[in-house]
Amino acid sequence: MSVDELDTAILAELQRDGRQTNRELAERIGIAPSTCLERVRSLRSRRVIEGFHAEVNLAAIGRPVQALINVRLHPKIREAVEGFRDYVAALPETLAVFVVSGGDDFIIQVAVRDAGHLRDFVLDHVSRHRNIADVRTSLVYDHIRKTSVEVLPPERPSPPRTRRG
Repeated sequence: MSVDELDTAILAELQRDGRQTNRELAERIGIAPSTCLERVRSLRSRRVIEGFHAEVNLAAIGRPVQALINVRLHPKIREAVEGFRDYVAALPETLAVFVVSGGDDFIIQVAVRDAGHLRDFVLDHVSRHRNIADVRTSLVYDHIRKTSVEVLPPERPSPPRTRRG
């Protein structure tokens, strides 16, 4: 089941303010509260909406330094990849883990107190893991993160190609 214009409006409004009541949401979109509630429940059951979260200011909680850590593993076998992914995702400094293709196997986003904490994290938790082949760390100077995602319209099928004779 696809996302229609009404679902798109609901998603945009919830991303703007996820704490508003169903009645407020329905009013802003211009639909009945019962219709709004039914649509939101449908979006949740279809896993279009996966949750509601508080956005936390990392500096305010003592973790103002962010870094991206690129990791290559050896050997590149399923058990090593999944084991490292699960291990690093569980560490409190980790914000995101990306399993990627190309030269690296992972990009790990972390937030720490300071440069010393970053060094200790890399040396004590990342580099010491048994399947590590290479680790490169990049300090993040600025971080701009979108807090909403625009729903793109469905792709329209291309018209059939005609042959010229």
